[in-house]
Amino acid sequence: MNLEIINEAKITELEERNVAYVSFIGNYIGNVKVFEDLFGKLGSWAGPKQLMGTDPLFMSAYYDDPGVTPPEELKLDVCMTSRYDVEVEGDIKKQTLPGGKYVVMRAELAGPEEYGPAWEKIVEWLIQNNLKIDMARASYEIYLNSPEEHPEKHHILDICMPVK
Repeated sequence: MNLEIINEAKITELEERNVAYVSFIGNYIGNVKVFEDLFGKLGSWAGPKQLMGTDPLFMSAYYDDPGVTPPEELKLDVCMTSRYDVEVEGDIKKQTLPGGKYVVMRAELAGPEEYGPAWEKIVEWLIQNNLKIDMARASYEIYLNSPEEHPEKHHILDICMPVK
């Protein structure tokens, strides 16, 4: 396991973000194909609209606690930041993801199998610091690179959990 925490978790005020997104309901845990399909769908929509050149942030928004919610009911949105007035169609929707107080931890992961342990680290930090997760807001992964462009195919991301 090469999980590397780049920045220790810290409390940060995140701004709300306008995003275009595609949703998935079901068991996404450890299922790389779900993410590939969703990002592919989002990219296929955004590319012809010339939305990729505006340096969008790509992120996943999670709405459930996988320790409580049955796997087949887990909800996920794969998102990219966009203008509020962007035209969406088909499976592509738009929304404003809420901002507020989040614990943010930057991690460099050797591969998809390290996402779960990275989330466990941020939860441990929350518990150690007596913080409560705000389940009324989504948790996020904000992707800071394309693993395909990293020399070792690493995933660099910010894990963001809303706190009360």
